[in-house]
Amino acid sequence: MNKGELVDKIAEKAGVTKKEADAVLTAALESIMEAVSSKDKVTLVGFGSFEPRERKAREGRNPKTGEAMTIPATVVPAFSAGKLFKEKVAAK
Repeated sequence: MNKGELVDKIAEKAGVTKKEADAVLTAALESIMEAVSSKDKVTLVGFGSFEPRERKAREGRNPKTGEAMTIPATVVPAFSAGKLFKEKVAAK
């Protein structure tokens, strides 16, 4: 399912126009991205949590040359599914 299909589904279930559903979905996703990029955790009870996770610097290899290199530390977004989400997926 892509974003357009998700907007169609939201519009159908909520009884709103596709334009309104798209605006709400876009605002929600932007808000989650802003919060996580500000090092905040976003928890949607039953669905899951979005949070920033730190990756330490580590040793890696250049796949072309095989030369050793250092991969710098970074912060990446992470999602952990909630209990209800996990149960729904496992039931299907």
